[in-house]
Amino acid sequence: MAELRLGPLLRYADGSSATVWVEASRPCTAEVRCAGGARGESRTFQVAGHHYALVPVTGLTPGTTTPYEVYLDDTRVWPLPDAPFSSFPPSVIRTSLEGDDLRVCFGSCRWAAPAADEHDPVGPDALDTLAGRIAADADGERPDVLVLLGDQVYADETSEDTRRWLAARRDLSDPPGSQVADYEEYTRLYYESWLDPEIRWLLSTVPSCMIFDDHDVIDDWNTSAAWLEDMRATPWWRERILSGLMSYWVYQHLGNLSPAELATDPLYAAVRETPDGTDRLRTFACKADADAASARWSYRRDFGRVRLLMVDSRAARVLQEDARSMLDPGEEAWLREQVRDERGSYDHLLVGTSLPWLLPHLVHDAEAWDAALSRGERGARWARFGEKLRRKADLEHWAAFPSSFTALADLFAETGSGPGAPASVLVLSGDVHHAYVAEPTWPTGGPDARVLQLTCSPVHNSVPGYMRWGFRFGWSAPARALGRSLARHGRCERPPVKWRKKGGPWFGNQLMTLTLRGRSARLRLEQARGNGVLVTVEDTTLTSE
Repeated sequence: MAELRLGPLLRYADGSSATVWVEASRPCTAEVRCAGGARGESRTFQVAGHHYALVPVTGLTPGTTTPYEVYLDDTRVWPLPDAPFSSFPPSVIRTSLEGDDLRVCFGSCRWAAPAADEHDPVGPDALDTLAGRIAADADGERPDVLVLLGDQVYADETSEDTRRWLAARRDLSDPPGSQVADYEEYTRLYYESWLDPEIRWLLSTVPSCMIFDDHDVIDDWNTSAAWLEDMRATPWWRERILSGLMSYWVYQHLGNLSPAELATDPLYAAVRETPDGTDRLRTFACKADADAASARWSYRRDFGRVRLLMVDSRAARVLQEDARSMLDPGEEAWLREQVRDERGSYDHLLVGTSLPWLLPHLVHDAEAWDAALSRGERGARWARFGEKLRRKADLEHWAAFPSSFTALADLFAETGSGPGAPASVLVLSGDVHHAYVAEPTWPTGGPDARVLQLTCSPVHNSVPGYMRWGFRFGWSAPARALGRSLARHGRCERPPVKWRKKGGPWFGNQLMTLTLRGRSARLRLEQARGNGVLVTVEDTTLTSE
């Protein structure tokens, strides 16, 4: 009999359809049955001995909340009957109506929690805490979608429990040591992260959008061409990157797509049509590793009059020093097309990029300076220093790709100006293990829309005390003066926008929630506390009707 190994995850949901992801213990037919008659089924596909299904559910009624159950070969496997799941409300699919409020909850960087009887060194998990609040009041406020902005798993920072599991499988004295090495070990990371009862229930009942960041593969993934050359010279890197891309496609990327997109995806069709899709998926990953432009991980979701563009700011990079870009030409063109498509049809544009576009001023200037040194602006000796510094200090955000930083500023100015402009352009980011709000201004007056950088991280991690001091200092007047001196030394062009901090920095395990109604937008920041509650530390209006 097939058993439910992992899931269900409610991934996509709109007014009348949804997708539900599951991992089963053996080949089977996965079925989702909803109260009221809506349903869907799909045969599992196989990758590396694991069996998955992404079940499209149709026939849902707009504006309803519908409980559902999961069956494998006609045997009900969800909801689970035992504690703690017996104490959770039923998993539901909520469908939207045009004009409803939209609540978008977002954050990044969730390190797997330790076992329940172990001390948690990084404090309470914000997603766990959110799950507890929703479960305690099933009819109360809940997000319409979770936007998870990277580091869903940590391939290079495994837990004690996972290290024990790895040690039973191979010799950890051989590279890559206690980091994951192959596809099977990646499945362990997802199993550990998503089997947590509160997280499992939360992801079964709130739709989610995901994108990777560096730790989904390795810290500072794709920092520079020299970094990549060094990694490719190691004996274990090829298996790591291929396994990382393959597992991301299975566990995260597929669920980001709508049923219509899935129906026309050639790789998805090929993997499902073969008894074992491992070789087909591995071929795709090999090509994506060799040529980033061959795969698109970015995607678009429209929620009524809110457009979300999730942008791949890791795999799509151009790393050659004389042509560095956060996005390759095809990815840049795709982003412009999605922003410009029926521009008057959305009131809010959300751009999800794991890495913040606007940083503390000193950090921005240091990254731009380092990029100038590394490309040889001050000679070969400084270039070698620049490469060492960018790796040691993690100088690889949008500011380290100056042409891309400028292109994004220009695109936001264009999008937010003139007839049909949205009320807001909001950049959603994580990565930096703290939260803040920053607002840019343009020297010529700028767009009509309100443009803001909204950074929220971590969901469950920490930041050293010295870095907290550094992030606070980075916004100060002395730091700005220091940054300008670095920029002058690097002969850096002035950025096309100025910006100022409007809130933060805030430190702790936290989540931001946007509530969007018509042309109004409101932001709430909540932090997890040890007593199992989320405490509001910021609640502010961004735009009004």
